[in-house]
This record gives sequence, C-alpha cells and structure tokens, in this order.
Amino acid sequence: MKRNFKIIAVVLLMAAASCSFTTKKFEDPNKDKLLIDLITYVLNQGHYEAKDINDSFSANVYEDYLEGLDPSKRFFYQKDIEEFDAFKQKIDDQIKNKNIDFFNLTYARLGDRMEETRSLYKEILSKPFDFSENEKINTSYDSLDYASSKEEMRKRWKEQLKFNTLITYHDLKQDEKSKKEDDASYEMKTDVALEKEARETTLSNIDRYYDFTDDLQREDYFSVYINAVVEEFDPHTFYFAPQDKDRFDIAMSGKLEGIGARLIKDSDNITITEVISGGPAWRSDEISEGDVILKVRQEDEKEAVSIVGMRLDDAVDLIKGPKDTKVYLTVRKKVMGNIEEVTLVRDIIEIEETYAKTSMVKKDDRKFGVINLPKFYFDMEDYNKRNAASDIKEDIIKLKKEGMEGLVLDLRNNGGGSLKTVVDIAGMFIEEGPIVQVKSNGARKEVLKDEDPQVLWDGPLVILVNELSASASEILAAAMQDYKRAIIIGSKQTYGKGTVQNVIDLNRWLRNNDMGDMGALKITTQKFYRVNGGSTQLEGVKSDVVVPDRYSFVDIGEKDQENPLPWDKIDAADFDIWNGYVGYDEAIEASKKRMDTNNQLKLIEENAKWVKTQSEDRSYPLNYEEYAEEAEKDKDMAKQFDAIKDYKTNLTYNSLPYEEDLFTTDTILKEKRERWHESLSKDVYIEEAINVLSDMKMNNITRNKLADTNSKKKVKN
Repeated sequence: MKRNFKIIAVVLLMAAASCSFTTKKFEDPNKDKLLIDLITYVLNQGHYEAKDINDSFSANVYEDYLEGLDPSKRFFYQKDIEEFDAFKQKIDDQIKNKNIDFFNLTYARLGDRMEETRSLYKEILSKPFDFSENEKINTSYDSLDYASSKEEMRKRWKEQLKFNTLITYHDLKQDEKSKKEDDASYEMKTDVALEKEARETTLSNIDRYYDFTDDLQREDYFSVYINAVVEEFDPHTFYFAPQDKDRFDIAMSGKLEGIGARLIKDSDNITITEVISGGPAWRSDEISEGDVILKVRQEDEKEAVSIVGMRLDDAVDLIKGPKDTKVYLTVRKKVMGNIEEVTLVRDIIEIEETYAKTSMVKKDDRKFGVINLPKFYFDMEDYNKRNAASDIKEDIIKLKKEGMEGLVLDLRNNGGGSLKTVVDIAGMFIEEGPIVQVKSNGARKEVLKDEDPQVLWDGPLVILVNELSASASEILAAAMQDYKRAIIIGSKQTYGKGTVQNVIDLNRWLRNNDMGDMGALKITTQKFYRVNGGSTQLEGVKSDVVVPDRYSFVDIGEKDQENPLPWDKIDAADFDIWNGYVGYDEAIEASKKRMDTNNQLKLIEENAKWVKTQSEDRSYPLNYEEYAEEAEKDKDMAKQFDAIKDYKTNLTYNSLPYEEDLFTTDTILKEKRERWHESLSKDVYIEEAINVLSDMKMNNITRNKLADTNSKKKVKN
C-alpha cells in the first residue's frame, strides 16, 4: 500500500521512555541542510533497526518521493523523470553530504508544471463535454507512464476532468428525475444546462485544490522529501514539522487552548465549520457555524490583523492562544451577513470525540456496560492530567454503582496511544502481573507490570476489535487474551503493529538556534511482545470469535504497508492464567455457533466482498449511457445490502446519570450521545458481545478471594 505524505497519521503507540544519544551539537546556516543532518543522526543513533543509506535505499526514496509529489502523474513529464533519474542512486550521497540539489530541482519543476496546468484545466472546462463518445479512463495511476508530450498531458487532464464532471452530471440528472416524479408540474432543466452546472462544479473543486496548494510553502514540500527518507526505515517513523507536531499533541491529549471552533479556508475566507461544545465560542453564543472571521486582534494590540486570504495555519496561530487571554474577532455572520466584533476569553478545550464514552444497556433484566475507547489518550506534558486510564476507571466505578453485571470494551478503530495507559487499564482487570514485554535493539527485554493486586472489575469482560485496532489496542487485547481474562470478538486479526515510537524534539541538539523551530521526529525505538512471548507485529491479535466486517477483504494492515519490521518472538513472561471463569471455552464455542448462523453477518460479508470487487475495477466509461447503466446496476446491487443499516437489536442504551444531568445545558453532547446510542442499537457486534457476557459464568470462589484482597487493600490504604 502506497503512503500519502500529505496526511499526518496519529501515532499508533507512544512510549514514556526517551532515547539517549551523545551530546553532539549541530550548527549550519542553512535550515534544510541542518534538518537533514539532525534527522540522519537521530535515525542512525536511535532507530530500532537502522538501515544502511546506500544506493538501494536511495532508489526506494526516489520512487516514494516522486509518488508523493505527483501521485496521479498529471504534472511531471517523462522528460522530467529522465532528468530526475540522474539522482536515483545519488540521494544517499546527497543525504550524507547535506546536499539538497535533488529536492531543489524537483520543487522548482513541480511549481512550473503546476502553473502550466492551472491554465490548462480552465481552458478544458470552458467548453462542453461530449458524453456520447465511447471513451474510458484508467484510474490505476501506478500503471500509467508519465506523459511524453503536451498533447498527451492535455488528454490526461481532459479525461480526469470529464470523469469528474460526468459523475456530477449523472447525479444532477437523477435529482431532476426525482423532482419530476414528486411534482408533475416541475419543469426539468435541459441536459445542456445540467452539463454546464456540472462543469462549473468541477471547476470550483479544482480551484479549491489550487487555492490549497497556493498556501503550501517550500517547507511543506521539504517535509514530503524528508518523510520519503525517514519512512524508508519503517512505516511509523515520521517527521513532524512544527505545526504538525502541535496537531499531533492535540490529537493525543484531546485538548487545545483557544476559542473552541473548527475552521476551514474556503476561497479566501476563514470559515467556522463547527463550534466545539463547552468551549468559549459555544459559551458566548455569539459564534455560529458558517460565520466568517475577517480580522483578529490580540488584547495587547490596538490594530486588528486581516486574515482574509491568509494561510489557514497562520490564521489559526493568531486565533488560538493561552488560557485566560482575550482575543477580538471581527466576524461576518452567516444568517444576516452583518459584521460584528466578538470578544472571547481563550480556554482549554477538550475535544469530546477523543475521549472514552460509556453507556448502560439492559438485557433480560440484567445490566451491562459498554465503554468505547477511540484511542489511548494522555497529556504529553503531564500524564497525571486527564488520560484514558483515569477516565475508564471513573466510568467503571459509576457502572458498578448502577449494577453492571458485565462489561464490553470497544477498541474497534482504536489506533493506539500511550503505553502507560495500556498497563494502567489492564491492571484494572487482573491481579498484579506482567502486561507487555518491551525490547530495544541489542538490549535485554523489559517487562511492564501491573503491581497493584487490587482488581477494579472482576466480572465478565468482552473486548471488541477489528482490522484497525492497532498497537496499544493490540497490547491490551493480547494481554487479556493471554490471561484468559476477556473474550476477544472481532476480525480475523488486528492491524499488526508491534513497534514502539518515541517523539524526539529536534531542537534539543541546537545551540544558538535563530532559524526557528525544527520540529520533531517520531522514531521507532522498540518492539513490544505479548506476555506469552509472541509479537503482534504483522500477525496482530487473532480474535477468539472471528466475525466478518466491512474491512475483511481490504488490505489495510501492517503487513500491507511498506518497510514493516519483521515478526519474531521472545521468551514468555511469568504469569498466571485468570481462573475467574467457569465455562470460558464453552462461551466462545456458543458465540461461534451463533455467528455462523447470523444472517446479518452473512450479509455484511457479502457486502465486503462486493466492495472489494468494486475497488479492484479501476476502469470507468466516459460515455453517459454506459456510465448510467453501470451506475444503475451498482444501485440495484447496493439495495440488496440495505438490510445492513436497517438491522435493529432489541437492546436500548442509556447514558449514566451524571451525563444525563449535563444534557440539560449541553444539547450538543445530548445529540451526539443519542446518535451513538442509535448506532449501538443497530450494532450486531455489540449485540453479540452482550450475548457472550450473558453466557460467561463466574467462579465465585475466585471472586470471593478477590473481594477479600480488595477489602484488605482498602484497609491498608
């Protein structure tokens, strides 16, 4: 699977430890060259499996970098590639010599080619398309050669623009048909008018793309080059430019300091797309979705700064700021169009979607808890502040107070996070013992343990996973599986990421740095292993009860990435199997039998196979009649799978009392929870998890012993 260097992925696992290096210091008047020198040093000194930077390494970087710059091959010509080829096996030498000639050449050439295509797409879209022609487009760009002439490049652009326009044209015609069916007196638009409207939509979309690229600076493209180098070491080693590092910190902690609004740049306007519940903008009731911010003034300044046409990142830097400071925004209101000045006091905003959410469900007069954990979040500056472990602990205590008899921990789509939170959470379900083993290259293994004999929840436990449950999620699922503490329900295997990353501040080696923030490097420093000694790298965690889902036939795991580290194993840690269940294996077998005969899951599997088939066909007609015929066939096929979203369980879900109290003032949170509960009521996987909890029988002798241990622990405290 090829990587998209434009997207910053949230790190899948963070380690609390830091890498140790020598006290080497770096000085270079050229920031780009200094950055290469810094990163090369950190990679060679700290990476778990450092690579030789040689001709083979160079060739791989070359291919990945060009793909990152021009993935659809609509900018560079074959003659450009032939010129670039002179560097194909010299990038390693350039890295060692802090030479950036190759980057400079490609960056300048890309700018020239983008300017050429700017006039090209406008000229193509100025004329109507003929959708009666028998043409096709191949969107498998990897198999395409680079264009050899301007005529070939124009043909390539025309095909893509025609395809984009055809999709919109078809949708518009369907809308007109529906309007006529609803109202016989409706006068349908002509095909000529609809084609023109579709072309204008395509033009607007491409204009937005160029507006985005116009905001990109040289350093943004240099980050693409740097990441082509560092990701050759493994898929999770990544360079963060300064602003990317800020986004990463926010993603991991779920917190930011600012006004509490999400922004986009639309043409030259900085527009509010969402007001975050509980933040200063939300509390003020003076800011709404769709409002446009025109100017920003700080409390210690007299003049406001216009942000019309400004880069989005630069505008965000002006708007956000430390807690308790004031910011004055000149805003054009969406509804009336009037311009107002709004004063907001910045605050710490918690992004609710980051955090665990909890619900109570009843089945046959028994109560069960469901906790959804999106990631293993934590505050990178102070772990003792809000984190996943502390939140889950509080929720389990509240669920127990409401009479919970079994717990579902939903780790589906959880990409990971803090290693320490994994150990803390696992310790809530077992007596003291090892949770995960960690090994650095050439060093002895370290066993991370839960050292507290107290068990917060000793009742039935089911963990839900899928192919996107990765890293920290895999550690928790693997530990609970090895202890036979939980039954794992989900995909054939989880993502398969068994490596640990550290985020290294690159500024720590600089003296007298007057070139600004150099950013940070997320670097793979360790591998982790299950307590049974096996690695989750590539193989992931295999579910006790395997169920199909929409990802079942999609190549999205670690094994499908470029340059993954290999699988291996080490000696098992010393641990005791949990003996708190009676009929553990019988509960698994009962679940498998139910799943084998579940019609909803059979339908989901058929749909997943169909989606896989659709994704493999990369050739599309540009003839309207042919396109419409295929679209109708797809529509008819898709109808067969409507029952998937119509599925309903007999389960109802409710928020805990403390959250229901919040709903009286926070209607946004209430709406979000209602949508989540509606989704849960249609979730066949949650339904089966509740069934398994009902089947799991507890060993009362063990429970009494644990209760006694916990009682003594409280007395001791």
